[in-house]
Amino acid sequence: MMDRRNFLRGAALGAGTLVIAPRMVFANVETARRFVFIIQRGAADGLDTVIPYGDPALAGLRGPLTIDPGDMNKLDGLFALHPSLERLAGFYRDKQSLFVQAVASPYRERSHFDGQNMLESGGLRPYERPDGWLNRLSSLLPKSQEEAIAFSPTIPLALRGAAPVTSYAPSSLPEAPDDLLTRVSALYNADSELHALWSMAMENRGLADAASAKQDPASVGTTAAEFLSRPNGPRIAMIETAGWDTHATQKQRLANQLHGLDQMIGALRDGLGDVWKDTTVLVATEFGRTAAANGTGGTDHGTASAAMLVGGAVQGGQVIADWPGLATGNLYEGRDLAPTLDLDALIAMVAAESLELDREKTMRALFPGRPFNHKITGLVGA
Repeated sequence: MMDRRNFLRGAALGAGTLVIAPRMVFANVETARRFVFIIQRGAADGLDTVIPYGDPALAGLRGPLTIDPGDMNKLDGLFALHPSLERLAGFYRDKQSLFVQAVASPYRERSHFDGQNMLESGGLRPYERPDGWLNRLSSLLPKSQEEAIAFSPTIPLALRGAAPVTSYAPSSLPEAPDDLLTRVSALYNADSELHALWSMAMENRGLADAASAKQDPASVGTTAAEFLSRPNGPRIAMIETAGWDTHATQKQRLANQLHGLDQMIGALRDGLGDVWKDTTVLVATEFGRTAAANGTGGTDHGTASAAMLVGGAVQGGQVIADWPGLATGNLYEGRDLAPTLDLDALIAMVAAESLELDREKTMRALFPGRPFNHKITGLVGA
């Protein structure tokens, strides 16, 4: 039988109905830093996100997908951001965002399931590892008093593993009436531990109720910020985004997707306030898309893509790229942007610098067997 303390501990973490629950996962560790991983499920088109407008081969490959350079957010003489990424462009000007182009995990096939498995597990082959790199990252830090929290029916692979994670799905039971909650609050006033747990449950209930009113991307960012900004709140978060598989009618669909991502990160920044200076947000996808447009106004599964790094701790205002070019002879297998930077190394270096960990030890723990890249360092400040 569950005792009152364990019941209230569960209530403190999972009270209320979180409509956006399947999208967010939190881990609580002892650090003042915050690290947020946003996964773009579906293979986001990096060539239309961080646009190599200065490459002469781009327009011929993109055809109907071509974006007017006058509408782009120019970063330098070669790269520009998609017009929908207005907040991220502002962060770039403020030296709080940077972009990594032609980056890929070790995966070289084109299956979403296998590609996401390798991205989240950090294995050298699909389904080689049962745990995730984000869980292993949590294990490198001192644990706080609470377990990691998954507001989701299932825990994403990136956060599965030895570090304890508790999953809370939205309840199908009717909401408790306010009169009952008031009576229970009075009952636990005299017990210091139970009162603290009950107070946390009521606070989380308020956050969940506020989140359930809206499901737009900005509300996801706001709700994540509510949890991450609390003194006793989580320090590591994962946010899942979907809908990036743009085989057809990509131009408008991708514009909408990127606008939502831009609004979500902007709302996260606004909600974090002063905590933003200690925050790093990493955005990545399982693989990119073909360099050329297909016959349905979209792109097919590719290889290299773009990653984004945003936050007050980020050494922004730069594009990291060993640009391979888009000429036919430079494309991977004659069709894809060629990968020249390792996404695994990027994740490990950014995570280590974000949370003030030893970089080589972090690389070995998160991506065993993968090469350490000294060139992808210094992207996050102390």
